[in-house]
Amino acid sequence: MKDDAQLIDEALNGDSSAFGQLVTKYQDRLYNTLAHLVGSTDLAYDAVQDAFVQALVKLETFERSSSFYTWLYRIAFNQAISRRRREKPLVSVEQVQEASGHEPVDRCGPPESKLEQQERAAQVRAALAKVSDEHRAILILREVDDCPYEQIAEILDLPIGTIRSRLHRARLQLRDQLKGVFQEDVT
Repeated sequence: MKDDAQLIDEALNGDSSAFGQLVTKYQDRLYNTLAHLVGSTDLAYDAVQDAFVQALVKLETFERSSSFYTWLYRIAFNQAISRRRREKPLVSVEQVQEASGHEPVDRCGPPESKLEQQERAAQVRAALAKVSDEHRAILILREVDDCPYEQIAEILDLPIGTIRSRLHRARLQLRDQLKGVFQEDVT
């Protein structure tokens, strides 16, 4: 498979299938991250589509000082946040899960275990939805998307020190939201 730089060069030379390969390579990852970020599968889908269109239109402005995914993610992130601000009312994370049916399925274990896992997953999603946007974005990029601090700093255009401190605060916010939920396991 060709690397991103080759695909970008080919796309800039008019090969639409090269850009299609970039879309195929990154669309699922981008969608999953944005769905967690904005709490709406529809909003994430629309933002990803808009981001790819904008990336294609502005591909010649890509300076290659960062990875293509970082540049694309920044476009998609801005699209998602802008769309989210325009849309009222916001949909809860639980409503999104119920409507989309997206829930990891564990094929082993008794049904009680599966039910408990589903309840906990819903509680974590609800707690994550209560974390502030600026902190949730960093938390998702780091913990869900497994991005290194440097990439998060580049995506969000923030110093690494700010990323580290906001991640720390995001973890504290999430812990506070989950305090009552998981306290029963400690005893």
